[in-house]
Amino acid sequence: MIICNFEADNYQNTLTKSDFYSLLLIYSTMRKIISTLFLVLIALTAFGQSNSAMDQLKKDPRKAYGMDYPYSFETYKMTKAPKGYKPFYISHYGRHGSRYYWTDQLYKDLDKVFTAAHEKHLLTSEGEAFYKKFMALKEELMTGVSELTQLGWDQHQYIARTMYNNFPEVFKKGGNVYAISSLTGRCVISMASFCQELTQCNPKLEIREQSSRFTLDGVVPTDRQNPIKHNYPRAKAKYEKNQDQFKKIEGLREKVASRVLISTDSLPKNAHQIGSDLLNLYTSLPNINHEGMMDNIVSDEEIVKEWEGSNLGSYSWVFSPQYQMIPILEDVIKKADAVIDGSSDHLSDLRFGHDTCLGPLTVLMGINGADLDPEDPYEVKNCYQNWETCKGSNFQLVFYKSKKGKDILVKCLLNGCEAKLPIATDQYPYYKWSELRRFYTDRCNSVK
Repeated sequence: MIICNFEADNYQNTLTKSDFYSLLLIYSTMRKIISTLFLVLIALTAFGQSNSAMDQLKKDPRKAYGMDYPYSFETYKMTKAPKGYKPFYISHYGRHGSRYYWTDQLYKDLDKVFTAAHEKHLLTSEGEAFYKKFMALKEELMTGVSELTQLGWDQHQYIARTMYNNFPEVFKKGGNVYAISSLTGRCVISMASFCQELTQCNPKLEIREQSSRFTLDGVVPTDRQNPIKHNYPRAKAKYEKNQDQFKKIEGLREKVASRVLISTDSLPKNAHQIGSDLLNLYTSLPNINHEGMMDNIVSDEEIVKEWEGSNLGSYSWVFSPQYQMIPILEDVIKKADAVIDGSSDHLSDLRFGHDTCLGPLTVLMGINGADLDPEDPYEVKNCYQNWETCKGSNFQLVFYKSKKGKDILVKCLLNGCEAKLPIATDQYPYYKWSELRRFYTDRCNSVK
């Protein structure tokens, strides 16, 4: 505490009353700034600690599978809405659920390599065991190429029921829901699974499902069949110019190949290529209910060691086409505006597409800092983790209104968990729609 007697005889010789109050004001202001910075530092530290990518990998090593990671059947606690506010509308984009590998080339290449190695006696005992398992599974794999699996169906039913249970106020009276999908079968079936579960939750819901060239701009604008053509620029992640600073852990592919092959001489692929194919098959196995058939060939722990390097590649892959997803973000804004102004009666707008859209859309929207674009390659893992674009991944914008307040509030969920947006708010995880809308509209227009 500062005590001052302004009547003291020596006061006039040292400090005027005006000077004293000026210093007191500066002191008070500096204390507030320091306190604020301290609180911000604590918050950032806590956020970083609670969301450390490496800590998450320790808890669940399969997250190192990245975009092959199957959606986690995990529930998260929702932050209570500000007093008087209730949810009334949900805007959603979801990737299709778990599937077989997206192209038959992987299965054909493995068949060709291992058949040749078997005939030339180039397989180890583990290689022979794998060869027999693979050949027994080959017909199923080739038949199932790119198709949704039972797990993929279950994922979307779970996501739909969780949405309904988290926000019953949106759906309890029944009403209209509109769903659009990519033209691809696995997305159409994912949509069907999701919508069927919603109607199981409440038969009063009327859901219009559409997979059409008319709606591609709102779900897969880059589809060649989209009648609306765009010419957005591609972006380049800043870390790429410093990529040489990152020390990759290499050798896993060759090590995996050496466990199944005595030699790769005279085989149609080299050790690195064969190891890559084996790793791609391995990370796909949880999605097709065949985990365990490669446990003696590769381990999750080995994939974890390489994850940070593979995540860098994923970041470049989702960062570059982010502007091509502007039509989806504009569709989100347009349909929300229509609900708010009363020209649409939709309770929810649902979209079902691909990682090629959801990943870049996550960057465009800056969900959980995915747009931070660090120059240091070692910082990339702190703003984007490729398992967030997993099979069945999705984001939801949940809209709230109050009878008393005029502001519309919005909360963002990424894979069921409350997420941060690059917009100022003093009510996290809730954001004012007016500010959120302005921010994203400006971001879209700045590219055009």
